Amino acid sequence: MSNYFFKVLRPGINTTFQDKGRFHMQHLGVTPGGCMDLKSFSIANALVGNTSNEGVLEFAYQGPLLKLIKGRTKIAITGNVLFQIIKSNQETINGECNRTYALDEGDQIDILATKQSAYGYMALEGGFDIKPFCKSVSILSRAQIGSNEGQKIKINDKINIKINSKNKKDFLTKFTKKNKSTIRVLKGPQFDYFSKESQKDFFSKEYKISNLTDRMGMRLEGTVMKNIVNTNIRSEGITKGAIQIPADGQPIILLTDYPTIGGYPKIANVTSVDYNLLIQKTPGEKIFFELIKLREAEQLYKGLLNSISEIIKNIKEIN
Repeated sequence: MSNYFFKVLRPGINTTFQDKGRFHMQHLGVTPGGCMDLKSFSIANALVGNTSNEGVLEFAYQGPLLKLIKGRTKIAITGNVLFQIIKSNQETINGECNRTYALDEGDQIDILATKQSAYGYMALEGGFDIKPFCKSVSILSRAQIGSNEGQKIKINDKINIKINSKNKKDFLTKFTKKNKSTIRVLKGPQFDYFSKESQKDFFSKEYKISNLTDRMGMRLEGTVMKNIVNTNIRSEGITKGAIQIPADGQPIILLTDYPTIGGYPKIANVTSVDYNLLIQKTPGEKIFFELIKLREAEQLYKGLLNSISEIIKNIKEIN
């Protein structure tokens, strides 16, 4: 354990350590979990020179206020985030996402809010000094699994960092952010449980994201789906992005901390290419669904991964 650390002055909302997740444990009832927004997560780590799966801090809506008690570090914040750096001499710097900043002993990082989005990320050079569970530091707070004893960050917590940074260079990358209301999906295994009219409505009517949304799922409000077979099925394995239709006919999209099995019919599944876009939408926003084929979804996801690689390749030194 290193001697360099932050003190948590304000924990923020749902602030947790996350990496890409812990896999090959679903047969034990443990979901992979991991970061909600792979794109923002990957860029944050790349900016500070970390490996692609180094643990970061993920926060929702309001982030933490942290004070660097001992050491020096380099940070990057990604997403669409409003934040400030408060230097030890009380000078305040208004932060810019997708670039690095040096923090010295006594400095504070105040992550005020996400802007028209849900999730943001903070990575630091060398990473956080935290203990993994089953090869991942990702926190599943409902199950109390992961680093930090499976708990969200709390006030007065001590957050250890691995290295004392000596890097004097800063880096930045720029890219165009997309914000569209159409979410592309694949047919679900119980698509034919729903009437032809409901199938048509699902792809033509808007749905509103409700306040009942967290890392596990997103409840939608809109046209009621009419099930003509059975509103319950024998529990079966589920994937991230599955769109379940319970008895009330209102869709629930299962998100990153989804349960490993479930017994509601699934009309569709969100494609991987649009998942990052979906989870950054906030309660009250309206979305539409568009049906595409598996081959197109695979090609689109390859394109997304290539675009992330290009953004990382375009990281430039700014000192």
